[in-house]
Amino acid sequence: MDSYQKALQQASEFIKEHDHFLVISHVNPDGDAIGSSMAVAHLLTNLGKKFVVANEGAVPRRFSFITGIDQLMNFSMEEPKTAFSSVIAVDAADEQRMGSTVQYMDEGRAILNIDHHPTNTMFGNVNVILASAASTTEILYDLIEHYFPEHMDFKIAEALYTGLMTDTGGFRYSNTTQSVLNKAATLLSYGIKPHIIAEHALETISVSYLGLLQVVLPSLRFSFDYKVASLTVTLEDMKRAQASKDDIDGLVSYPRNIEGVEVGILFKQVSEAEVKVSLRSKSEVDVAKIAQSHGGGGHAKASGFTFEGSLEEALKLLEKDLESILGERK
Repeated sequence: MDSYQKALQQASEFIKEHDHFLVISHVNPDGDAIGSSMAVAHLLTNLGKKFVVANEGAVPRRFSFITGIDQLMNFSMEEPKTAFSSVIAVDAADEQRMGSTVQYMDEGRAILNIDHHPTNTMFGNVNVILASAASTTEILYDLIEHYFPEHMDFKIAEALYTGLMTDTGGFRYSNTTQSVLNKAATLLSYGIKPHIIAEHALETISVSYLGLLQVVLPSLRFSFDYKVASLTVTLEDMKRAQASKDDIDGLVSYPRNIEGVEVGILFKQVSEAEVKVSLRSKSEVDVAKIAQSHGGGGHAKASGFTFEGSLEEALKLLEKDLESILGERK
């Protein structure tokens, strides 16, 4: 039995041995985080287990179609009535990424950590980490297929497919493997409608998103002989477009997708002294290393971090980082 299969077995034993769980993921949850959380929630329901599924942050509107999504609590708006001794963390590279939810865990808590980020800190008592997986939902697929196959149903399949689809960019990114497509095809056999999931999660955009895009596109700037492109979203931009956090998702794809660009960057001003930096690359640059050096993390081609400082300072910081990789700035 290889280490991955052994970890899956340990995860199944963890789930069977405990009865009351806190299921959490990372702050500002994306499709994989939400899909993973809901897949675990539905599995625990089928097993007759008690649980609370939660995150710090609201569920983006585009994922409101997922069955049972109303169960997913927002701990920034509603606090639990008890602390938890058994925790299942999905798609979170470290405890810091889980935000304030960690304060609702008992000091002696036991944690099952399931994730696909290569920067994962192995913070669990049981760690199921597979950096080669396209998404955390792919790992959960393996777990359920091997140890809980009789409990796979439409609800779990819908959640797993959502994570697979979103973390592969609609099965377009380089992490789309034969295994991913085979698993996606199997999930379709449970009656889910891929076109409906794609329409909600990938295709539908709001009027405020278009307004924000119109406002921020003039900030597009190139550097390093057009190998780097970036967009900037200021507090004033958000106010002017009457935009929400949901409207920022996906903006980083615009600079990244430009012909000839290797690295796309989105600078999002959170306050006068805080900037969120999203990084995307095509092939040459490992942006996870950049993010990690500033306390963030992610994948080689999709990462991010939070910078404590002004927007101008964040811009200079990234220029310096990229200069050491791509050479003198042009």
